[in-house]
Amino acid sequence: MRSKRKFTPEFKSKVALEALKERESVSELAMKYELHPNQINDWKKEFMANAASVFSKSKTESPSMDDKEKQKLYQVIGQLKVENDFLKKALS
Repeated sequence: MRSKRKFTPEFKSKVALEALKERESVSELAMKYELHPNQINDWKKEFMANAASVFSKSKTESPSMDDKEKQKLYQVIGQLKVENDFLKKALS
């Protein structure tokens, strides 16, 4: 029994883009990448359904991720400051 193969998002998008270009048939792509044609068609449909999300992301989403990163960094800085103060008191 074959174990389930896992494909990276990069690989899936590459295959979906090739299928959308229609330079080769889905059957030819299936043989080339050793996939079932239905799998390629599913990836192609998923790619098309989610393509609009690439352009719909607002610029406000990116800073919120930066805020989370800043919070983590401030937390680490605070912890290091407490440890530093403790060590200074221990030495004096």
